[in-house]
Amino acid sequence: MIKHIARALALLVALVGLATFTQPAQAFYDRDCGDFATQAAAQTFFNNAGPGDPHRLDADGNGIACESNPCPCIGRGNPQPNPGNTGGNNTPNPGPALYRETGNVVKVIDGDTLKVRLKSGALVSVRMLGINTPERGRCGANDATDNLRKLAPVRSTVDMVSDRSQAAKDRYGRLLRYVAKRGGYKDLSYRQAFNGYTKRYVFGGKPVARDGQYVRAITQARNNDRGLWNSCW
Repeated sequence: MIKHIARALALLVALVGLATFTQPAQAFYDRDCGDFATQAAAQTFFNNAGPGDPHRLDADGNGIACESNPCPCIGRGNPQPNPGNTGGNNTPNPGPALYRETGNVVKVIDGDTLKVRLKSGALVSVRMLGINTPERGRCGANDATDNLRKLAPVRSTVDMVSDRSQAAKDRYGRLLRYVAKRGGYKDLSYRQAFNGYTKRYVFGGKPVARDGQYVRAITQARNNDRGLWNSCW
């Protein structure tokens, strides 16, 4: 009798061990930025994935995932896009995220738009904030473009930052940024205004944070007939 019980127990232990051994391990599904419709979706997944960035969504290590994905966009550590303060407390709304990028100029499109290769490898179009140079075919368009080429030559390094009062991207998917050249001018929008190659630009009735500086620079350029104020306007 005892032998039969011992055999039964041994068989039970063997079956349990076999079931444990043959249970499949949990699969790891590698994700990339193309798996997410928006930057906000990628950032939320990135934040929840824990430290180490196992899916390599943050190529330049700045804590922001999939920067080239379309908005809605959120910043480092935010669990979701901020909808505003809807609770009953008095906690202030921190407002939109501030985005910073660094890259190299690949092409000068026109007097206010650059094509930039980010550190992450993404190729993006960047529309400079607060200014509006002549469109192609208009008087002064080539001059404004040539002046920006001098300010930000191809292969030069530029640092870019968004404006909390403005959208992060426009309807064409271009980044909306203030642009500074490494080792050069700290605000290329201001230099285009000061040199006389642009007029003021306000979108949706909301001036950029640096609008006052640009208006003063444009006024000085106009009063001194600099740039296109001497030939086109």
